[in-house]
Amino acid sequence: MRVLEPLHGIRVVANPAALDGAVWEGERPTVLRFAPDDAFGLGAAAVTVEDADAIVEAEVGFVGAWLPLDEIARHVEWALPLDRPALAQGNIAGVPAKVWLPDRHRNVLLIATAAHADELAGRLR
Repeated sequence: MRVLEPLHGIRVVANPAALDGAVWEGERPTVLRFAPDDAFGLGAAAVTVEDADAIVEAEVGFVGAWLPLDEIARHVEWALPLDRPALAQGNIAGVPAKVWLPDRHRNVLLIATAAHADELAGRLR
């Protein structure tokens, strides 16, 4: 069974323009845009966002694992993006999940909510 490890960072829900201009701090944080107004700074230690109504919280609800793309692709019934970097979202092995496809890596990051971790890991055998 695959082990999905906790992913740490900062989640921000804010005006899309404010997220576009956000300044993320940390050791090379990766910003994943879940939606136009929702971003997860994976590995971020802090963020500055110019939106008085922004919600900025430490995110502890996601788990992930770096895997070869072919290990994930065979469990996906939708088209993975060809252009990189890209974040793709949908059911993987019948479980809601996300895939971060960085630009120069052979492996991709499989991301799921912690609540779905055991189910997803079990289905990826």
